[in-house]
Amino acid sequence: MQLRYSFRLYPGAGQRAALARAFGCARVVYNDALRARETARSEDMPFPKTGDLSKTLITEAKKTPERAWLAEVSAVILQQSLRDLDTAYRNFFDGLKGKRPRMGAPRYKSRKDTRQTVRFTANARWLITPGGKLRLPKIGDLQVKWSRTLPSTPSTVTVVKDSAGRYFASFVVQTDPSEVLPEVTPKVGIDLGLTHFAVLSDGRKIDSPRFLRRAEKRLKKAQRELSRKEKDSKNRDKARVRVARAHARVADARREFHHRLSTKLIGENQAIAVEDLAVKGLARTRLAKFVHDAGWSAFVNMLEYKAARYGRTFIRIGRFEPTSQVCSQCGVKDGPKPLHVRVWTCSACGAILDRDVNAAVNVAKAAGLAVSACGAQVRRAPVPAPRSEAGTHPTSQPSAAR
Repeated sequence: MQLRYSFRLYPGAGQRAALARAFGCARVVYNDALRARETARSEDMPFPKTGDLSKTLITEAKKTPERAWLAEVSAVILQQSLRDLDTAYRNFFDGLKGKRPRMGAPRYKSRKDTRQTVRFTANARWLITPGGKLRLPKIGDLQVKWSRTLPSTPSTVTVVKDSAGRYFASFVVQTDPSEVLPEVTPKVGIDLGLTHFAVLSDGRKIDSPRFLRRAEKRLKKAQRELSRKEKDSKNRDKARVRVARAHARVADARREFHHRLSTKLIGENQAIAVEDLAVKGLARTRLAKFVHDAGWSAFVNMLEYKAARYGRTFIRIGRFEPTSQVCSQCGVKDGPKPLHVRVWTCSACGAILDRDVNAAVNVAKAAGLAVSACGAQVRRAPVPAPRSEAGTHPTSQPSAAR
C-alpha cells in the first residue's frame, strides 16, 4: 500500500517567492483548463482532452506574451495541475453514477486561497541531497525537518503551504510487506464516546483530551482581534494567520493523540472492531462542537490503514446494532436508555452493567470476536431463584435480541 509522509519545510525568502510563483502558475493552468472545458460544454463541443489542453495551455501558451512567465517554473507541476483537474472531474462523474459519495463539480481556484499545493514527480528530477535538503527544480535546496526515516524511495513529493503560512513536503512511498507485526492473542471492541474518547471491551477507558475546549480562550481572543481589523488590510491578514496558527496547534495535538492511540491499539491487539458512527448526523445536533473536537472519523481511518499495513484485522459493524441495549452477559435486549443512564441492571440476569464497557463488548461480539465480557459488569447483583424452584409456574424468558 502507499503511504504519505509529511515533513516541515523552512524555505528562505527567495525560495518562498519561487514557491509563490509555482503556486500561481499551477493555479492559472488549472483555471484555464477548467474554463476551456466549461466553454466546450456550454457550446456543445467535444470535451477537450488532457493532451490537447497541455499543448494549448502550456507548450503554446509559453510562447505568448500573456503567459510567457509559465516558463519560470517546472513544467511538471503544470502537467500535474491538469491531472488534478482530471481527477476532480472523474470524482464528480463517479459521484453522479453512484460509484462514490457525491461531490460538487470542479471550481475555479483563487489566489486568495489560504492553502496552496504543487506536486513534483520523478520526471522533475527532484532529489534529497546528501546534506538532507530537498532540491526542487527552479526553487532550490529547501531545509527539511526530518522527524523520521522514509521506509523506501518516494515516488512523488508535494509541497504544501497551509492556512497558517507553514510549508510542508509530503512524500508518497510504497510500504514493505516485512512491516507485518507478529501475531498476538488479544482482540478488542471499541466504543467511541465524548466523556471518554474510547472505551475498550477489556474495561479500559481512555479520557477525551478535548483539545478544542482547552484552547477556546486563546482562540476567542485571536478571533476577536481579527474581527476588529479593517478588511483587506495588512493587519487583518496578520490576524488571520494568528487565528489559523491557533487552530493548527489544536489540529496537530489532536492528530498526534490519534496516531499514538491507534498505533498502541494496533500493536497490542490482533483484531479490532468499531461501530460505524453517523458522524454527519451527530454533527447537526447540540453536541456538534464536541463531536468535531473528538475527531472519530480520523481516528477510525487511522486504525483501518494501520491494520492493513501491519497485518491486523479491522472490522466495522453496522451503526444500527443495539450495542447499548443488549446485555453482554445473557444477550437479552433490555430496550433503549437515555444518555444520562451510565449504569443499568439487566432485567433478565440481574447483572449490573457499565453502559460504555457493555457496548464495547457487544461491538466485539457483533464483529465475531471472542472477547471476555468481564469488564462490562460492574458488580453482580443478587440473582433471583428460578420460578420453578420458587414454586410458581414457569414463564417464557424474554427473547434474545436479533
